[in-house]
Amino acid sequence: MIIEQMYTNCLAQAAYYIESNGEVAIIDPIRDYQIYIDKAKANGAKIKYIFETHFHADFVSGHIDLAAKTSAQIVYGPSTVTNFKAHIGKDNEVFKIGDIQIQLLHTPGHTLESSSFLLKDNKNQNHCVFTGDTLFVGDVGRPDLLDGFMTKEELASLMYQSLKKLTCLEDNVIVYPAHGPGSACGKNIGKETFSTIGEQKKSNYALQPMLEDAFIAAVTDGISAAPAYFFKDAKLNKDGYINYDEVLKQGLQSLNIEQFKGILINDNATIIDSRLHDFFELGFIPGSLNFGLNGQYAIWAATIIDLHQAIVLVCKPGTEEESVQRLSRVGFDNIKGFLQGGIDTWKNANEKMDMVISISSEEFALDSKHNPKAILLDVRKPSEYEKEHILNATSMQLSEIPTRASELDPKAEIIVHCAGGYRSMVASSILKKEGFINVKNVWGGFAKIKEEEVNIVAGSK
Repeated sequence: MIIEQMYTNCLAQAAYYIESNGEVAIIDPIRDYQIYIDKAKANGAKIKYIFETHFHADFVSGHIDLAAKTSAQIVYGPSTVTNFKAHIGKDNEVFKIGDIQIQLLHTPGHTLESSSFLLKDNKNQNHCVFTGDTLFVGDVGRPDLLDGFMTKEELASLMYQSLKKLTCLEDNVIVYPAHGPGSACGKNIGKETFSTIGEQKKSNYALQPMLEDAFIAAVTDGISAAPAYFFKDAKLNKDGYINYDEVLKQGLQSLNIEQFKGILINDNATIIDSRLHDFFELGFIPGSLNFGLNGQYAIWAATIIDLHQAIVLVCKPGTEEESVQRLSRVGFDNIKGFLQGGIDTWKNANEKMDMVISISSEEFALDSKHNPKAILLDVRKPSEYEKEHILNATSMQLSEIPTRASELDPKAEIIVHCAGGYRSMVASSILKKEGFINVKNVWGGFAKIKEEEVNIVAGSK
């Protein structure tokens, strides 16, 4: 028996490869499906089932393309309705893979169709359970993604009952969730990507003994608004999507400057510059948005930009495929190509360039003291800001910048910081695109600022 967690860091997402006696099951595959086919082929095995724990909201699953390539059967839990061929399983239904069995446990709460899959070994012993977004390490799935159909309180009530199916399993049963730290599918997911039922019963706040009303209050408190793209991705996973190979082929079209500029004008395309922010700040095409490949590149791109928007890419040469691939994972299907040769091609043609001024934490300390009219813009999450922040800082989390930038004085000096520097450069690029001229980004963010003599306070401003 082989059980492999195939973790995708940029999505904070875990898919699973399960193999026994030449048969394979894949749980929650990502969109670029070939990795699963290659692994099964290398082992001389055949993919039999594709188990989906639910309609994922934070990424586009590879279930449809993988099934088309392998003839594997897609399996969802009870109450699922799809626009493609799938087996809608029953609660406690058992599926055989080689010498092992996988039992479907219907565990609604995150969504109505949410299901967990309990793996029994060749001795019919409970070995592990794949919990999807029902149970995470240290957390449970958010119950607020069916707004308008069911309230978060109603879904939390369902989850209260569902978790009883999991907590009655043996303490040594391994818990394999669909997400790890950094995912917006939970409030505060722990740093580990797997655990055991016993460990979670001890440490997970949502599994502590409590009445249903207390549970509902606990899991619904402090949930930040879901990114808008969540609802679009869930719809794609339910209704179907453009073939991944077609998306990759179009996105990897090499564009000369004239073709690049033509798409910008004719398709009203948005430029995504996927270079690291250290290089982006030194020179970029005016209007570009910087989502560096060294962070949660696709997640932030989908949070800021509409998934249907036409996209052209500026990449470090050699990273074009990764740039397209990772965007496709969250549902960007309208990527028109990339600028051949990257930023050097634009620069060597003497085209207009823009820059972002970055300053050190020492310079920030001086600026904030000698320019009291400067806007100290904190783009971290409200929870980070509440914990501690710079005195007189303006809190405006990154996801709000596109809609709230108009609240800022366009004539003021705006000094942007986040926790470590990634989000602040994204925010700086948005502000520059919106026409703000005097924008500065703080290297190292709040972590470095705290080392300086600046006033740090806790709680609301």
